[in-house]
Amino acid sequence: MKHPISRRESLLQCAALGSLRLAPWLGLTEAVGALGAQERKAANRETQWNEIGPFYKREAPNQAALRVASDPGLPLAVSGAVFGARGEALQGAKIEIWHADHHGLYDLDGYRFRAALLAGPKGVYHFDSVMPGHYPARVCQHIHYLVTAPGHKPLITQLYFATDPVFEGNPERNYSRDPLVLSRDLVRPVTLTGDPAQIQANVTFELVLERL
Repeated sequence: MKHPISRRESLLQCAALGSLRLAPWLGLTEAVGALGAQERKAANRETQWNEIGPFYKREAPNQAALRVASDPGLPLAVSGAVFGARGEALQGAKIEIWHADHHGLYDLDGYRFRAALLAGPKGVYHFDSVMPGHYPARVCQHIHYLVTAPGHKPLITQLYFATDPVFEGNPERNYSRDPLVLSRDLVRPVTLTGDPAQIQANVTFELVLERL
């Protein structure tokens, strides 16, 4: 009988396969023991659609700092940019994001771990949060996106993490374990930075919208 892979084993395999990157001053042993951005150029093909899910809420605040010091879980910084299919930056694009907390719970009464951001110059965006937890209705950790921009079709998608233990260190082969993960491109590499006492995960997620 096959035993579930541990977080430590998952991180080790991800590092070996290149799905996990460490800052030069951060040793693998320290990173894995403590808690266990790769940059990606925008491709000129539209980002894969993904389910919107049942927990979307309108009128989320425009705030890039979703994490407070008392929040449990791995600190997470997500950054990227919004482009059109011709490679043009979409400054002013609206990027709505929402995800579960460290325990896999969504805030249905308020707006914790929810935001509505506007892409800045060159289409860039970023936010600070925590790594979402797993919850019974879904296989993988994920962040939901709803992205809109004038002259382009709305994009509904999700961001997944190559370090998710579900992938057993090999998202290239195992991404389809979650039936809602329709594209390997939505599973992004993770970079760990910081010292062993203060690890942070960093992910880059570029978004490409289809023209109307």
